[in-house]
Amino acid sequence: MTTAPLIAAPPAPAGPESSRSGRSDELPPRLPLPRRIFTHPALMHHHRLAAVVLVANLGIGWYGLSAAGWATADLPTSQLAGLTLANFTLAVVVRQQYVINLFFWLATRAPTSWPLRIRRTLGKVYHFGGLHVGGTIAGTLWFLAFTATATVESVRSDSGTPATLVVAYLLVALLLTVCGTALPPVRARHHDLFERVHRFGGWLALALFWTLTILMITAESGSRPLGTALLTEVSIWALTLMTLSVALPWLRLRKVPVAIARPSTHVALVQLHRRRVPFPGSSTAVSRRPMLEWHSFANVPAPGQRCFRITISRAGDWTGAVIDDPPSQLWVKGITTAGVANIETLFTKVVYVATGSGIGPVLPHLLADDVPSHLVWAVRSPRTTYGDGLIDEILTARPSATIWDTATDGKPDMVALAYRAYREHGAEAVICISNKKLTWQVVHGLEQRGIPAYGAIWDS
Repeated sequence: MTTAPLIAAPPAPAGPESSRSGRSDELPPRLPLPRRIFTHPALMHHHRLAAVVLVANLGIGWYGLSAAGWATADLPTSQLAGLTLANFTLAVVVRQQYVINLFFWLATRAPTSWPLRIRRTLGKVYHFGGLHVGGTIAGTLWFLAFTATATVESVRSDSGTPATLVVAYLLVALLLTVCGTALPPVRARHHDLFERVHRFGGWLALALFWTLTILMITAESGSRPLGTALLTEVSIWALTLMTLSVALPWLRLRKVPVAIARPSTHVALVQLHRRRVPFPGSSTAVSRRPMLEWHSFANVPAPGQRCFRITISRAGDWTGAVIDDPPSQLWVKGITTAGVANIETLFTKVVYVATGSGIGPVLPHLLADDVPSHLVWAVRSPRTTYGDGLIDEILTARPSATIWDTATDGKPDMVALAYRAYREHGAEAVICISNKKLTWQVVHGLEQRGIPAYGAIWDS
């Protein structure tokens, strides 16, 4: 096994901090401020896409106000309802697994002969969640405007029905609750709450939108029907599309047998059998209680076999329970979905940087060997934790892999290690699979020096 001491480095001075960890002074200088400002996490592509959606809605609203006449100070309820449904349709559809796979397929069609500046931008395809956030925020704001305008119209013209307004106000409360639990601080501290509110709240919101539509169709609202846009065929199709997008993963719900090996008390290697083996770099959502919680893990196909593996490391109550009390079956739903590392085909060579169980999403790409790559893996006691079988499999796929044992060599400077591997192996990009803090550290640390770097953004 290639270990940390075999990494080329200048002689280390005496003391606890060894240059073998990768020295920060080996890094190239950062880009000038005007160029690196857009590499800051606050301005990442996810946020840019959300901003694009909001700005587009602002422009549509401005145009609509102008067309409706500024004296009214609002848009007709028909337009407000239409804008609401358009944005929520965008928010729902971009999270559909077939659509996600389509995004990745389109983005990775670019040949490696294209200029790097184009390919490195296409590599940010996994930031598509910004469209979901922008559509949800815009749709909620338009529906607030719709409800306020509908209320005023109802009072002025004695139109509408109490049931219509009751459903509208229930939707307002529900949408604000869903958005509130999705705020990063709430989501990080109460993720289970966020997940359940998002799932059940989303289903209930969809049902209420259908209810509101039916009420609008059947209500006699005078000369200016309330929510006219909801009565149109386009609106019906929008609701149908949202419903199918939400329902489709659940139509593929299955309970499958699993075989679990535990090389240590920290890791479970789970083998699943399915009729169709997932493609390398995809992920599968699994659960023991399908109505309450789901967890996604990278698929590691077993070459030549009709089965695949997922690596589960102890990181909370659910993962701990799988390791300590292994189930004989797990629920799976939806279709296998492309992950961040699928962007590797955009580059002639990549460096994979992983820590701990981050090896799970990386391993299928190493085994598939579609793109030349070098592995930098920092892990505590790799053979003790993950077993000889998995380590030997990794070294067979990448004999020159840099495997850093943090138990014996301490924590390395992952940014410096990533850069050194990037430079020495002539790579075009770095893909980091780690925890949130370290992923941001590596990706931001390299991007502000002009090096294409990618890693999960925890937006799902």
